[in-house]
This record gives sequence, structure tokens and C-alpha cells, in this order.
Amino acid sequence: MIFERKLYQKMLEWKREFDGKTALLIKGARRVGKSTLAEEFAKNEYESYILIDFSVASKEVHSLFEDLSDLNYLFLRLQMIYHVNLTERKSVIIFDEVQMQPLARQAIKHLVKDHRYDYIETGSLLSIKKNIKDIVIPSEETRMQLYPLDYEEFRWALGDRVTMPLLRIAYENVRPLGDDLNRRMLRDFRLYMLVGGMPQAVDTYITTNNMSMVDQVKRNILELYEDDFRKIDPTGRAGMLFDAIPAELNKNASRYQVSSVITGEKEERVREILADMQDSMTVYISYHANNPNTGMAFHKDPGRYKLFLCDTGLFVTLAFKDRDFTDNEIYEKLLNDKLSTNLGYLYENMVAQMLRTAGNELFYYSFPKETSNHNYEVDFLLARKNKICPLEVKSSGYRTHASLDAFQGKFSERIRKRYLIYTRDIRKDTDIICLPVYMVPFL
Repeated sequence: MIFERKLYQKMLEWKREFDGKTALLIKGARRVGKSTLAEEFAKNEYESYILIDFSVASKEVHSLFEDLSDLNYLFLRLQMIYHVNLTERKSVIIFDEVQMQPLARQAIKHLVKDHRYDYIETGSLLSIKKNIKDIVIPSEETRMQLYPLDYEEFRWALGDRVTMPLLRIAYENVRPLGDDLNRRMLRDFRLYMLVGGMPQAVDTYITTNNMSMVDQVKRNILELYEDDFRKIDPTGRAGMLFDAIPAELNKNASRYQVSSVITGEKEERVREILADMQDSMTVYISYHANNPNTGMAFHKDPGRYKLFLCDTGLFVTLAFKDRDFTDNEIYEKLLNDKLSTNLGYLYENMVAQMLRTAGNELFYYSFPKETSNHNYEVDFLLARKNKICPLEVKSSGYRTHASLDAFQGKFSERIRKRYLIYTRDIRKDTDIICLPVYMVPFL
């Protein structure tokens, strides 16, 4: 199935505003739908297109980018190989999996200058050292990121275009929905958490309504990611760091504890591995903000962080990886919020995913309690105008917010709004907005 994606509108703006003066580079993790989106855009918005998938392209196609001295010959050969007629300023050439042919990416500078056609590049692992070695990265790229389907796109896929606009009205007016409607909204949202936003998983859910089949699709995607991690780090450390994300979040510790996953590794090497993992867009990193204020990037602690998966549906499957398959019973209990295990880490990953998909960098803050050896922790910090908005995430309907209150006591002059993210209806508690988790996309 072809799913409607919000990035499509930004691609239209690129086509209209730049008119071929830059190439469009779509970045994203494996299997988020980059190739499908690029080809759908080409079909709808151009008279003709050529899609070059460098993962399967012939040696002849690869060799064409070794010599750009005669662009007429390059375009002639491509049209003959792919049996497509290109029309000047009305056709587009797609470089799919462009990381597998760095010379094609380097060629963008000359191709854009030629200005006969438009160019769209798609790829993952685009900044991994071996993929950019000995080439000049073109400045003539407009870069966009494609994430797994967000919650609104997921509702669209299910044929629902009503829920999110109504929820936005309730959010903007802090208008309660009522307990019955809130329970229904939570059940719908937990379905999204379990299926996730990977297009293939969503398609499998829609066509089969079988969660064990959805789970198998997600396991296959996770195997692809682990193959990529072996490319990033043949020693297997990247894969180990990835696999341990659910367990590390479940510890409810104030940081990802690398030493409990791999021992004796130098901090500098771990940072290199994490940078490559982050570039793969399969993980998100939330850094501790040592000075929680606007401009938090200047005060992040590079040695103190948490790791999240790009897709909470994948997170669920990874968390139960020790089983041959995640059976329907587990999914059913999760869907009805009746599984006995503490699901706080699951909701935290979900909030991280929604915030990052909306374009927010991830930061958190923890500080010691005066009366015990434990810490207060604000799960996420958002910069809004010249203030910050602290978020505390709960997997239940409890209205306690000790961390938000303690944070208010330390930094009241810096705070714009405070949010408690939980599973009950939207309401206000003094100046705190208690927000059901399915409204986080509106923040």
C-alpha cells in the first residue's frame, strides 16, 4: 500500500521554490519508505522519471559516474538502459540507495549546474566514513528526513482523518474528552505503539489483522538494522548497544550504562559508534542538559545520555526478542494495558519518538533529592521561545508530579509551561497541563 506522508508537501515546496537549483536528499532509517515516497512523487509530479537503485544497478550504470566529462552521453545511456525518455525540466532522476555509489552523490554538483533535470537522492548511513571517503559532499542538496509514520499518518492509513483535528481542538482549549472517549483514544494509540510506524508493518496489520505476522515483519527489519550495525562496527559492539536499549530504559537509571553492556571500551570509541548509530537514524539520543535553559545544545553532557529506538513498534519486538515470536496474547495484553510488567520505558520511548519526529532535539535533566539517595528526573525538556517546557512521563493515570515540582523550585524563572504526560484525560493541575500521551504530537 502507498501511504500518505506529510513530507510529500515539503517535497512539493522544494520543487516549486528551487526549480532544480538543488537536489533533494531524503534521509532516513532502512524501511521507513524513502524509495516508495520518492517514486510516488516522481510519478505524480513529473512527465517521466528514471529510478536508479544502486543496490541492484549493473556495473555499467555504476561506471557511468566515473567520468562526467560528457553529460549528453550519460543521459543518453541512462535513457537507453532504463527505456525512459527524459524531457528537459519536466523529468527527474532518482538516485536510490545513493550511499552505495558515492560518485553519483558527488556528481550532483555538476548535474544540478547542468539544470536539465531534477534529482532526488535517497539513502541511509549517508555519513558513515566509508560511504563518503574520497568524495566531495555536494552543497547543492536540500536535505529532508523521513521518519516512520507518525500517529496522524497512522490514522490516515487506517482511513481516519477525523480524530487528530478533533484532538487538536481539545488540546488547544484544554477541553476534557470524558473518561469513555479517553479510554477509546488510549486503546487506539496503544495499537499504534504496538504496530509501529514502519510502512511494511502497517501494511501487514491492515491486510492481515494478525499481530504475529506484524511482529515477524518487525523482526525482519531489526535483522536488517543489525546487519547495518555490523557494517558500522564489525566487532559487534554497535549491535550490543542497540539490543540493550529496552533493558537499559527499564532500569530507570539516569543514563545509559555502557559498562553494563560492553566492558573495557574507551569512551572516545563509544562516542564514534554512537555517532554512526545516530546517523543510521535507527536510534535517537537524549542528552543530559547540565544547564537546563534555552540553548541546551551548548550545555549537553556528551557522556550522559539515554538511547531510544526510532520506532516504538520495533521497540516492543526488541524488548521480547528472547521469544521465538511475540504471540497475540502478549499484544492483546499490551493493547489493553494489562501486561504485568512495568511499561514506563515503553511510553518514554514513544514520547521520545513523537518529539523527535516533530523536529525536537532530545534533552533531559536529573538532580539529587535532598532527603534520599535517589534523583528527581525531568524526562524531556523542550525549548519554546526564550523559555523551556519540562515534561514528566508516566505510564499510568497517576497525577503526582514530584519531579516537575522540584524542577519548578530550582528554575521557575526559566519555565514557560509544565506538562505531565500520562494516560488520563486532559486537565489542568494548577499551572501544570496534564496531557494524555496521544496529544504529545501537538506540543
